[in-house]
Amino acid sequence: MIVRQFISWVRHAPAGERAEATRALARAYLISDLSEDDRIAAEGALILMLDDASALVRQAMAQVFAHSPYAPAVIVRALASDQASVALPVLEFSPLLVDADLVDIVATSCSEVQCAVARRVQLPVAVCAAIAEVGSAAAALELIENARAELAPFSWDRIVERHGHLAAIRESMLALPDLPGATRLALLDKLSDTLTQFVVARRWLSPDRAARIASEARDRSTVTIAAQAQRNEIGALMGHLRETGQLTAGLILRALLSGNLSLFEAALVELSGLPRARVGALLHDGGRTSVNALLARAGLPETCFPAYFAALEAIREIGYTGSEDGDARLRRRMVERVLTRCETGEETAEPLLILLRRFATESAREEAAAFCEELLAESEDALAA
Repeated sequence: MIVRQFISWVRHAPAGERAEATRALARAYLISDLSEDDRIAAEGALILMLDDASALVRQAMAQVFAHSPYAPAVIVRALASDQASVALPVLEFSPLLVDADLVDIVATSCSEVQCAVARRVQLPVAVCAAIAEVGSAAAALELIENARAELAPFSWDRIVERHGHLAAIRESMLALPDLPGATRLALLDKLSDTLTQFVVARRWLSPDRAARIASEARDRSTVTIAAQAQRNEIGALMGHLRETGQLTAGLILRALLSGNLSLFEAALVELSGLPRARVGALLHDGGRTSVNALLARAGLPETCFPAYFAALEAIREIGYTGSEDGDARLRRRMVERVLTRCETGEETAEPLLILLRRFATESAREEAAAFCEELLAESEDALAA
């Protein structure tokens, strides 16, 4: 009887009153002890209101049904496909929408709707992949900041590929403590490319000089990321560097001159195809001939062999065991020792000497900066005491 009166009344009632009456009927459907016949009638009346000309009416239903697992599924799906002002609460909260529904909505809807989906709790892999593949930058940002979203590695990579040039995306991703190392490297590539294009467009640097500075900065960051990565991530990092053409002789030499022997070993494992145990044995116990054979198998240029072997000897002699910064900075003592040995060698190529001299300058500046920071810290502690 009540439902029949409702249907008769809403035909002529103002939009605001229709919305409030629809809200009351939706609540009654969820919480009232209706008979089976009354429940069926109420659902029919609410389905009828899906065609109401006023969005206020449909918004009222969406607000009531958004969080409930007991709402009529057919109504929830219809509301999810409505205009954004109606659909948003249902898309963000309704437990009745399945993965296939959400993937289809992401593929066919505007950024505002995609953002609502990206904010859902316990967002599954398939929906995350859809947002990463076709979602707007705003939706990708919502996805990154959703701690309960289940992003697969390929989804992270796709977000970087599509939106990594945007500062907000990079900052949000780099702030994540568990972001895969390979993804961090991909983000740094995007940042490097963006900055290079900017300074060249402004004519602050020539294209060649900008590219060289960017390459050196990228190598420094790569060694830092690799030094901080978990052991089980190193293989993926090396694979990424190789695929992107960044696993170069210069990067490998930088890692070794930073005292990061594990990264040096991982690079040779990736390039040579030999087991890690075999590579480690050759580096730790092999002579020059064995080491040179390993480097040749890895495809590294023969002109760099003297520097690699001199660095390995320096590590053995100095007894380097790591540092507080995680083997991320060039070791000045090592660099200068390797440079001295290469300068006195008769067959050392000039490009290698140029690279080592740049490393020597960089390591000296970093050491000076660290020394000054220590002095300032001691001064502040003394003043505080």
